[in-house]
Amino acid sequence: MASHAELEAQIDRWRGYVQRSQAISPADVDELEDHLREQIADRQATGLDDEEAFLVAIKRMGNLHAVSHEFAREHSDRLWKQLVLVPEGPDGANTPPWRELAVVLGLAVGAGVAVKAGMAWIDDGAALMRNLCLLVFPFLAAYFAWKRRFSGAVAGTLIGSFAVLALALNLFPFVPGGSTQMLAAVHAPVILWLLVGVAYVGGRWRSGQRRMDFVRFTGELAIYYTLLALGGAVLIALTLAILRVIGTDFEPVLEGWILPFAVPGALVVATWLVEAKQQVVENIAPVLTRVFTPLTVVMLLVLLAALATLGGFVDIDRNLLILMDAILVLVLCLLLYSISARDPLAPPGLFDALQLVLVAAALAVDAVMLTAMLTRIAEFGFSPNKVAALGLNLLLLVHLLRAAWLAAGFLRSRRRFAAVERWQTEYLPVYGVWATVVVLVFPPVFGFV
Repeated sequence: MASHAELEAQIDRWRGYVQRSQAISPADVDELEDHLREQIADRQATGLDDEEAFLVAIKRMGNLHAVSHEFAREHSDRLWKQLVLVPEGPDGANTPPWRELAVVLGLAVGAGVAVKAGMAWIDDGAALMRNLCLLVFPFLAAYFAWKRRFSGAVAGTLIGSFAVLALALNLFPFVPGGSTQMLAAVHAPVILWLLVGVAYVGGRWRSGQRRMDFVRFTGELAIYYTLLALGGAVLIALTLAILRVIGTDFEPVLEGWILPFAVPGALVVATWLVEAKQQVVENIAPVLTRVFTPLTVVMLLVLLAALATLGGFVDIDRNLLILMDAILVLVLCLLLYSISARDPLAPPGLFDALQLVLVAAALAVDAVMLTAMLTRIAEFGFSPNKVAALGLNLLLLVHLLRAAWLAAGFLRSRRRFAAVERWQTEYLPVYGVWATVVVLVFPPVFGFV
């Protein structure tokens, strides 16, 4: 059998996975590899190329040997998904492209209509801000409901959750300009996005692999939506410039019609693009994480140096604390996306060490933030904003501490990367629980102020 670099790399990945099983001796691994190569050679003799031959061979090996099947199952979101696993939907693969495009465009227009109607019916700006994501995210969930064909129980749970959240956001007697109202508006999108995640995984939220798929999807969606937004901004700027030259005022149409439809509609379209072109973004993801991880480490170190120059924690401005929390959340998102984009079978490397440095720097910043918050609470007392920020920082502290511990063990070859990945997916629901507490419990506890 002719040797090809990509094929040999795939076989090496398979062999490395099989070798991790303590129940298989080196001699057995050699025998299994010989059998795999024979299967590949047989498939190539029928005219299949390297990739197709490897896929079919892995499929056959999966039927013959449990470890090979587990290897194929773990990589279900990558190269061999279509041959090893049963499709997620009964007819998703047979859906004509034009039909899916029609569904996507219909949902995109529906999201735009919902936002436009909300802007017309809701006069209060704060109320509109509380409901904005509630007007858009159900359309994303509806797309996945159509795509995944999940059960009525899952659909009922999602509809009920959306309804409870909508009632709370609109029936609670929030004091105008109060803190709990702003906290509800900020934390409601977290709950809504996790509900979209439940729809994305087809209700199989207990599956750690499916939760990691959703993390990967979230990062890829952010990339696509940003690209669409940048392209749309360029087109709009050029259109405005041309119409100004000829004396036409285009801004009322832009603000009243184009943006209310384009912004939510582009989110639905970007969701569809991620589903349709996932393999393209998977090539971009490792590049992005390797570019932004070192830059983020430098940024955190600069922030730590700047914070060290401050006289005392009480003097730290509350706006600075909010910005620092936003940076920590951004670091967490980068960490999750980096883990989702990594090959779980690859050995520890330099980039894994850099990620550990990133987590350590984030922990140092979080420790400074917690100290500052506790100092301010001791000085000025409790408030909804302070309790919410304190809770978030404590959640981040636990998350990052455990992530650092597991990453250090992986670098020392004492743990498999699966343990690092599993911790991220197991901890994700905790943020949803905290956001639910902030939205549903904080307002009545603090008197809706």
